[in-house]
Amino acid sequence: MTGGDGKPDFFSTQVSQARRFYLNLQPSPKAKLQVVCGGVEDCAADYAIRRVSFPFYSLEFVAQGGGRLKLNRTEHALQPGSVFSYGPGVAQEILTDPRLPLVKYFVDFAGTGAARLLAAGQLRSGTVAQVFPPLEIQPLFDELIRNGRRGTRQSPAICARLLEGLMLKILEARAPLPGHETLAFATYQHCRDFIGQHFLRLRSLDQAARECHLDVAYLCRLFQQYDHQTPYRLLLRLKINFAAEQLQVPGAMVKQVAEQAGFANPFHFSRVFKSVLGLSPRALTKLR
Repeated sequence: MTGGDGKPDFFSTQVSQARRFYLNLQPSPKAKLQVVCGGVEDCAADYAIRRVSFPFYSLEFVAQGGGRLKLNRTEHALQPGSVFSYGPGVAQEILTDPRLPLVKYFVDFAGTGAARLLAAGQLRSGTVAQVFPPLEIQPLFDELIRNGRRGTRQSPAICARLLEGLMLKILEARAPLPGHETLAFATYQHCRDFIGQHFLRLRSLDQAARECHLDVAYLCRLFQQYDHQTPYRLLLRLKINFAAEQLQVPGAMVKQVAEQAGFANPFHFSRVFKSVLGLSPRALTKLR
C-alpha cells in the first residue's frame, strides 16, 4: 500500500507540488466513517491516472485547470467546480489538459457509512457534479487538510465531521453540468442573488418576482428545482437574520427593527420571527 517514501502507492508522482495528510491507511472495517488521507495537488502537464479500481471511496474537486475524466465507460470534461467520486469497483482515468494543468483537492475515506454519505450528497461512487460558484467548497477542503495535517488525537473525528459537512455543502452548491439546464440555473442564481441584495426593501414574493422579470409560479419552480427552500422562505430568513442582528444592539426596539426589516405590522413580525428562529424577538433581547 505504501512506496519507499512512505506515501501510498496510489498517489501519482506527476505533480509539481502537493499538500497532503495521512490519518489511517488501514481503516477498521467496522468503523462507520473514517478519513484515510487527503490533500491538494498541482498536477504536472503529463499527469495521468489510470486505475481499474480503488481501495477506498474518494471525493475529488477541481479548483483550477481542466482535463478529462472517465469513470467506468462514461467520459466527462473537468473544469473549475467539477466534483466527482469513485471507489471500489469503479475504473478511473483522470487526465489533465497540459496547457491548463489541474489543481485538484481530494479526500479518501472508508467505513460502513461511506457509500451512504455519497448517496445522501447525490454523488454516488462513479458520478460527477458541478458546484457554483466554482470555489464554493474550497474552504472546507482547506480546513480538512489543515486539521488532518495537525495530527492530534482529535484529528480523525474532526476530519470525519468536516467530510460530512463538505457533502452537505456540495449538495447545497450543486449546479447543472455544463450544457444541462444552464439557462434556468443562471436565472435561479440571478434571482437568489437579487433577493440577497435587496431583501430589506422587498415586501412580498410578488414584488421580488416582478423585479426579477418573472412570474411567481416560475420563480417558485426554479427554487423547487435548485434550492432547499422556497423564495419566500429565503426572503423571510434574510429579513429575520437581519432583524436578529439589530435586536442585539442595546436599546433596540422591536417595533423599530420590524420596520427596518420591512414589516409594517410588529405583531406579524413577531410571529414570523418565532417561526423562523424558534423564539420571539423579546425573548432574544433577553439573551443579550
